[in-house]
Amino acid sequence: MGQINLRHMKDKQRGTIRMIKANGEMGRRLRDMGLVPGTEICIQGRAPLYDPVSIRLMGFTLTLRNSEADYIEVEVEQ
Repeated sequence: MGQINLRHMKDKQRGTIRMIKANGEMGRRLRDMGLVPGTEICIQGRAPLYDPVSIRLMGFTLTLRNSEADYIEVEVEQ
């Protein structure tokens, strides 16, 4: 298993959040949306120009901009 940025995950790829690198308001907002270390996620898809990215976690779908996804480190399944 390796760690990559959420932005670089491929469609249908699964992984576990290892770290949120954002501080302040952005970090709080990401955590409030359920993006906390240990959470399992799956990339559902991307918009035609690859921004935003749609992820599935804890039974719901969440869409993030790539600028937000840059703050999330994920351990991916190979």
